[in-house]
Order: sequence, then C-alpha cells, then structure tokens
Amino acid sequence: MEQLIPFISDVGFPIVVTLYLLHRIEAKLDTVVQSIQGLPARMLEKHETEPVYSAMITQQQIREIN
Repeated sequence: MEQLIPFISDVGFPIVVTLYLLHRIEAKLDTVVQSIQGLPARMLEKHETEPVYSAMITQQQIREIN
C-alpha cells in the first residue's frame, strides 16, 4: 500500500491530462465526422448536372465545395 500512493501521485497527473485532451479531441472528431457525412449531399447540390464519382474528385473540386 505504501508503494501505491507515490505511484498514483506520479502517474495520476499524466492520466488526468490525457483524459482531458481525449475529451477535447472527441468533440473535434465529432465535427469532422459530421462534415464528412454531409459531404456527398453538398457535392450533389453543387454539381447537380454532373455525376459524382468519389475516385475522380480533384483537389480543385474539393476547394470549390468549401
């Protein structure tokens, strides 16, 4: 038991920081997932006359969507 307390005090701070950072990253990842899921609909709105093939999307087309 005496060895456990110093271990918790040494390792506890990095664990708290890690959990905090994971919580912040999770919120940002949710935003990224929503953006990716909404991308096909936005592409169809932008290019209604053209068929959309994900393998043929160029960097320029991605910039135009944003």
